[in-house]
Parts: sequence; C-alpha cells; structure tokens
Amino acid sequence: MSNSIKNWNEDERPREKMLLKGAAALSDAELLAILISSGTKEKSALDLARDILGLAHNNLHELGRLTVPELQQTKGIGEARAITIAAALEIGRRRQMGEALQRNSVTQSKDAADIAIPLMRDLSHEVFCVFYLNQSNKILRHEIISSGGLTGTVADIRMMLKNAVLQNANKLIVAHNHPSGNLKPSHADIELTKKLKDAAEFMDIKLLDHLIVAGTNYLSMADEGML
Repeated sequence: MSNSIKNWNEDERPREKMLLKGAAALSDAELLAILISSGTKEKSALDLARDILGLAHNNLHELGRLTVPELQQTKGIGEARAITIAAALEIGRRRQMGEALQRNSVTQSKDAADIAIPLMRDLSHEVFCVFYLNQSNKILRHEIISSGGLTGTVADIRMMLKNAVLQNANKLIVAHNHPSGNLKPSHADIELTKKLKDAAEFMDIKLLDHLIVAGTNYLSMADEGML
C-alpha cells in the first residue's frame, strides 16, 4: 500500500522519528499513531489518528472525554485499539494527579485543584470527591463518594464524616465537577457546604475548601470567601 507508514522515509515514521528526535518532536497525531500501531487497507495509522483527533475537534481535552465505544466510531478503530488509547490517556491523568499527591502538604486551593482537575475534567457526569487531610495538611486519602447524572449528584455528609474519623483526618477538602462548564456554585452547592462545615466543626474537623471543577478551570469557595 502506498499510504503505508512502512513506505515513508525513515525520519517521517512516528516510531523512528521519536527515537531520532524524542517524543516532544512528534505531533499529537503521530503520538496517537504509535498507540494505534498499524493501519488498515484504506488508511495508515497516522490517517486513523487524524480521524480520531477530528472526532475530538483536534483537542486533547476533548479526546480524553471520549469513551471506548465513541472511539470505535472511527472506522478502523476496534475495541482493542480504543482500549489502548483510553488506557494511555488514563495513565496521563494519573501521572498528573500523582505529582500533586506527593507534595508534603496542601497550602493553597491550587494544590487540591491539581488533583481534582485531572480526576474530574473529562467526565460527562457529575461526581463528588473528598480529600482527607491530617493536622499538617497532608492528604491521607481521596475518594469519589458519589456519582450522579449530567446535572447533579447527592453527597452524603454522614459518610464523609464517618470516613474522616476512620482515616484519623482533622481536615477535609471536597470537590465536585460541573460538566456544563459553569463554575458558579448553585444554591444547593452553597447549602451543602454550609451543612458540611457545621457538621464537621461539631466533630472537631475543619472543612478547608469546596472546589468546583469545570474542564481545566476551578473555583475555590474558600478563596471566594464563601466558607
């Protein structure tokens, strides 16, 4: 096949180019082509990669939101290739989160946002996450405690405080996402924050912040003076 990558000049093939020039020299499509590995009778791996990026409007953030079935909508991308792409994107998210989790302490809202954003930014439904911290503001554990639909989720205050006690946590940070992209806290968000803060204080646990994540942006209710 004339469009096969094997027929290209060696320095134009994604794998060889990466070996010669490093990963940073490759385009998004070329990196994706390496994951796809091989093409079809009609298209090269790079052509398929460009088709997938087109499905995501050539936006890596949008690509990260595509599910395995959605990736399979691209002709030539079967289940195995779609899973490979989804797994690579998940590794990227976990790497970004891992760097933030290894910090000694949370000193500002951005420290918590650096974990919450990779965890939530690609989700098309709303989730609620809790970070349990010790007296030194070191994150002991984080978990998603509820998952809802496109417009909301239910957060159980009793479960949060029970788990805080089990983790010997002195402080909490909570976060949830707005898939709509709107960072403004809803009335329900504000009411929940107040109830959680009051209940936590009764147990000598301090609520440090409530973050709202929308894509790669966030709002800190503490920074906004809403706590």
